[in-house]
Amino acid sequence: MNSTRTVRVLHVIPTLDQSGAEKQLSLLALHLPKDAFDVHVCTLTRGGPFEKTLRDAGIPVHSISKRLKWDPMALYRLYRYMADLKPDIVQTWIFAANCYGRVAARWAGVPHILASERCIDEWKGSYHFAIDRRLARQSSRIIVNADAIGEFLVRNGIEREKIVTIKNAVVAEDLIPQNSYKTRAGLGVPNDGPLIGCIGRLWPQKRVQDLIWAADILRLSGWKVSILVIGDGPRRASLERFAESLEITDLVRFLGHRSDVSEILPLLDLVVLPSSYEGLPNVLLEAMAAGKPVVACRIPGVNEVVIEGQTGLLVPPKNPLELARAIRTLLDDPVRRVSLGAAGRRRVADEFSLARMIDQYQGLYFSLMGRTLDEVQVDKAGVCPVPSTS
Repeated sequence: MNSTRTVRVLHVIPTLDQSGAEKQLSLLALHLPKDAFDVHVCTLTRGGPFEKTLRDAGIPVHSISKRLKWDPMALYRLYRYMADLKPDIVQTWIFAANCYGRVAARWAGVPHILASERCIDEWKGSYHFAIDRRLARQSSRIIVNADAIGEFLVRNGIEREKIVTIKNAVVAEDLIPQNSYKTRAGLGVPNDGPLIGCIGRLWPQKRVQDLIWAADILRLSGWKVSILVIGDGPRRASLERFAESLEITDLVRFLGHRSDVSEILPLLDLVVLPSSYEGLPNVLLEAMAAGKPVVACRIPGVNEVVIEGQTGLLVPPKNPLELARAIRTLLDDPVRRVSLGAAGRRRVADEFSLARMIDQYQGLYFSLMGRTLDEVQVDKAGVCPVPSTS
């Protein structure tokens, strides 16, 4: 361990793209108390939009430049970096980093190794779970952001005693700018009719095609809704072709990746997440923090965010007809939309605050170091000296 008063924490993640895990890592790294923690971030392949944010805050960011799916030299470089840095705690995020990071941390003799599982990864096969189980044995804890993910891991052979749930956070007060100059015309959508947002990376699991199909169903039933698809990914071209095949390209606007989502949210009437599986979706937290009602699929993780009938509506996954029906229910009732949006904002403020998340991570880190949060708070007040962590 380092001999300073601070606990040195190294976070390892594949990239710093603008996605859910990367956003939560950045929030955590930026808001851990600097007088207690020396935070470093390492990416496996490259940086991304969050890299500048971290560097501007004085947080060192290092890249291993992994180029191959299985890259022994990248693993060696990661091990050497950890051996030189000598972190007290290594926390890894997402499958690739969970694999490379935990192996390298063990080789480097890191005292405390944490892994972060962020999704119910239905794509995993027996081979992946065998790796997870083996690496779990050398992990101090497995952090999940939803209870449903913990249950998923237990069903696949991970010890329940090692699993800790720390739910995502959203900074609600910073989400919506005081002045938003976005207009519907500026985004290329009609000025009339409801505007629905779908935000996220365009992966197969997101099932954006179900929302496009639902928009066509609504059109045939007399509702002209416009869909904003915000995000990019490998499914974009096929989704654009699907909208063309339904002849509703005038109703579906693909915006690609945007860094100004907080300025677009005020224009939306509601936010829809049609995913077939998730973890604890940031997009729902951010929509609710913005006071927007949500429609999502009734799947594990999502039902830990959305309270059915109180902060949004839940429908069966892979069912465009039910999705269209739920959207129409809210479009027909503007008063209910406002009520759901207000309740969602209160829920985010009460249950998903940044302060709560930071306190839980601090408590976990200090418990690994053999200390309690109360002891550290006494130390900060100068009542007793801080013992060396060496």
